[in-house]
Amino acid sequence: MFPRIVVDMKKLHENAERLVNMSKAQGINMYVVTKVHSADLRLAQVCLDAGVYGLADSRIQNLEKLSVLGGEKVLLRLPMHSEVDKVVKFADISFNSELSTIGKLNDAAKKIGVKHKILVMFDLGDLREGFLPEEVDVVIPEILKYENIIIEGIGVNLTCYGGVIPSEENLGELTRLAKHIESTYGIKLNIVSGGNSSSLYLLEKGELPKGINNLRVGEGIVLGREAAYGELMKDMHDDAFILEAEIIEYKTKESMPKGQIGMDAFGNKPSFVDKGIMKRGIVAIGRQDVEHTALFPLDPRIEIIGASSDHMLLDFTAVQEDYKVGDVIKFKMEYSAMLKLFTSEFVDRISLG
Repeated sequence: MFPRIVVDMKKLHENAERLVNMSKAQGINMYVVTKVHSADLRLAQVCLDAGVYGLADSRIQNLEKLSVLGGEKVLLRLPMHSEVDKVVKFADISFNSELSTIGKLNDAAKKIGVKHKILVMFDLGDLREGFLPEEVDVVIPEILKYENIIIEGIGVNLTCYGGVIPSEENLGELTRLAKHIESTYGIKLNIVSGGNSSSLYLLEKGELPKGINNLRVGEGIVLGREAAYGELMKDMHDDAFILEAEIIEYKTKESMPKGQIGMDAFGNKPSFVDKGIMKRGIVAIGRQDVEHTALFPLDPRIEIIGASSDHMLLDFTAVQEDYKVGDVIKFKMEYSAMLKLFTSEFVDRISLG
């Protein structure tokens, strides 16, 4: 059935293995971020086989699903108060930046007789989650009061919200915070997590500050690129995941709509470029399933015109030979497209290799 994502398992394994080897050579453990493929068990296992240290996801439902696999399970998104019972059961480690939540995790862990590990997150400029660095000597003593909480380490998130690029300066600040915590409070931080796939450009150049010993990588493994500048990394594959969608209409039509233009299905007023008569096709996928602006036809002569909820329109004008209804068009994708595709129940998945 179409539409579908075709996953080349060999290429996925090679991407993961290359990054694992590069990381280990610099004393860094790597978590694979599984949310991009909705914690698909087969894909997670491929990454474990390649040597990743653990499985990280933003949703506790995905970690519950992943509990049948090996490796550490890490909850990336800050826990909700309403889910702390599940967090201490299915996550070995959770990321935290609120004392009230840590207190509830402590109570939930005490109820079932376990000690729950946390990563204390610090905001170093990207303005998403994290305590401010100047709060360190306020929050750490408070956390140490909890008998069922273990401070496993500290971490930072960069690029995802504010676009702030990881650097020797901001990651160096994280390592200085780690040293301060260890020396001031006499505890050992096992993890100093220096970000996500946007830190891979520093890893590739061997420029991650000494003291960073963990990264959380999703995009780098599935798309083979670092996420700070979007560059494909050496010897990596950007085509391990391919979308296939079937043509359901193929006709010659005008490029400009006729009639008064109002709002489209998403409340926007569209604009159009007059290109005269066009060869236009429709494939059976739309914005309910994918971010169409983050797709790239493998046939470079095809251009994506736009999409509604269930239809994506393509310009075939530059194509010499005709396609036809029933033919399948293949696309590479960016991270945002993959997230939606794997979340949609209307997109099939098949594996090769």
